[in-house]
Amino acid sequence: MSTDPLVVFTPSGKRGRFPAGTPVLTAARQLGVDLDSVCGGRGICSKCQVTPAYGEFSKHGVTVREGALSEWNAVEARYDSKRGLKPGRRLGCQAQILGDVVIDVPAESQVHRQIVRKSAAVRAIEMDPATRLHLVVVDEPDMHEPTGDLERVARALKAQWDVEDIAADPTLLAKLQPVLRKGGWQITVALHKSHKEAVPRILEVWPGLHEGGLYGLAIDLGSTTIAAHLTDLDTGEVKASSGIMNPQIRFGEDLMSRVSYAMMNENGAAEMTRAVREAIDALAVEIAREAEIDPALIVETVFVCNPVMHHLLLGIDPVELGQAPFALATSDSIAMDARDLGLCAINPRARSYILPCIAGHVGADAAAVALSEEPGKSEDLALIVDVGTNAEILLGDRSRVLACSSPTGPAFEGAQISSGQRAAPGAIEAIRIDPETKEPRFRVIGCDLWSDEDGFADAIAETGITGICGSGIIEAVAELRMAGIMDAGGLIGSAAQTGTARCFAEGRTHAYLVHDASAEGGPRIAVTQGDIRAIQLAKSALYAGARLLMDERGVDKVDRVVLAGAFGAHISPKHAMVLGMIPDVPLDKVTSAGNAAGTGARIALCNAGARAEIERTVRRITKVETAIEPRFQEHFVAANAIPHATDPFPELSRIVPLPQVSFNTGGGEDDGGRRRRRRRA
Repeated sequence: MSTDPLVVFTPSGKRGRFPAGTPVLTAARQLGVDLDSVCGGRGICSKCQVTPAYGEFSKHGVTVREGALSEWNAVEARYDSKRGLKPGRRLGCQAQILGDVVIDVPAESQVHRQIVRKSAAVRAIEMDPATRLHLVVVDEPDMHEPTGDLERVARALKAQWDVEDIAADPTLLAKLQPVLRKGGWQITVALHKSHKEAVPRILEVWPGLHEGGLYGLAIDLGSTTIAAHLTDLDTGEVKASSGIMNPQIRFGEDLMSRVSYAMMNENGAAEMTRAVREAIDALAVEIAREAEIDPALIVETVFVCNPVMHHLLLGIDPVELGQAPFALATSDSIAMDARDLGLCAINPRARSYILPCIAGHVGADAAAVALSEEPGKSEDLALIVDVGTNAEILLGDRSRVLACSSPTGPAFEGAQISSGQRAAPGAIEAIRIDPETKEPRFRVIGCDLWSDEDGFADAIAETGITGICGSGIIEAVAELRMAGIMDAGGLIGSAAQTGTARCFAEGRTHAYLVHDASAEGGPRIAVTQGDIRAIQLAKSALYAGARLLMDERGVDKVDRVVLAGAFGAHISPKHAMVLGMIPDVPLDKVTSAGNAAGTGARIALCNAGARAEIERTVRRITKVETAIEPRFQEHFVAANAIPHATDPFPELSRIVPLPQVSFNTGGGEDDGGRRRRRRRA
């Protein structure tokens, strides 16, 4: 039996015997222990910090005595004097194993450190980015052994980091030589290793040890909004998040309008491509400024988007997506240079990765939701709804996952609403209507107080009350139904019928006044019949898509519902149920996952292995095409009622009994009038 010292690493539990004098970092590497190091063991980067434990460890069968590790050396002492080491910490590259020892690798010293995300459930994202920093010492040029600087960098990477081969963009060569000489032949290399490409490539170089950070952008390119998360590629921390309206809205609010624009206008697709690329480039500058970092430190971008946005981002005419069989130019993931997507503000050699699409109208955003929420690993039947202009819906469990998209339109995001606006300070985001007095109270973004609370007026003095955003309009319509001001068909009653002067005539229909500041030059905010109709159409499309997937699975119930999307995070489950946006389930089974597509993009940005995983996963998802399925129209029509014309919604009825009112007394352009004309016919 070997008498070499035994080393046990925690929390991994990996163990092995090594000759006395072996550095802890060397032992960790040979055992495959997750211990970080950028400087290659030179005692510079401090990422390999470990904590030795002393005493008796019966679980491991080890007794650790003083002297199990070598004494502090000059390198550790120098580092401690300049930057400080926590009590008990050692540098793994300097401390040598002299006796049996148990060594803890703290979270901050692990390469694959975990960051916790709160959504439907707490889950960890394993850090394993495609781009990493490597410090190398490069041989100086020798007249007797003529080689180029890049070749000697490659040789150093192979000798010091076991990197067999490298590639480099020609633009890197212009700065490589001055950087090498400035760093005294010691440089930090940002090395990008794609899961698809055999040869890693150098994206950037810095003289000496680079400690300025390395960043990536996770971008959710939506039909209405573009959201970006600036992420630290070392820690996974989101340094800044920002969003802008998609400038393509001017070409059409919904996807098919943009496809139509491309069909009917020469260079229309190119025009939309140029607009969105310029917007993303400007967003990158804005988010870097907010985080106070150099945009050149952004070396990776990951995109998730629906198929039409996917094609327009890539400069592909989306015309084929406007007609059956809705063929994609490609459904595979794409890796390319960011500059080829018009991203000029970030590092000139930055790489971009676009997640795979599932099918013709179920895109990379749905794939990102699947990566984030993992319906294929669910023990119960989960319905995941990514609420947006084009809603992506997933239904599945461990046995099978189905997917579809529903054209909900932009109403959920405040567009096509008379007083609608994007979610911004001053927008009404929540509303309650007293069923007795019919009086409203509301809360606006940027203020935690309700409008009937003391101090509200002072708190909103700077922003004012500017309009109503998506979550606000959903709650408003649901509250109108619960207060008996609106009937199941979506009609608002008159002042006489409802008992409140807040209901006023507007043409042949009625509207409900939420807030009136017109006397002071402010806005008059009301919910009109047109607003309700827009919400009815949007929620009916959402419900019909979900119902279609349930039909395909042969079920009438789901076990739980997850509302995803930045907008979905702000939807009240009760109001969503009253509206009939989602199938009937117990309210405690309706949860929010936040911006799941954006989270999926972050996962793919932070973990190269996750990219390969989602590429495998999308091939196992069954696409259901709503555009050609006759039952979709049947479900859509029935879902126009609030909450639904035929589904009983027993869970909702037990919690929120809805008033039995009907305002179908006129023959105008309302649902009741249309129904009577059909009956007479």
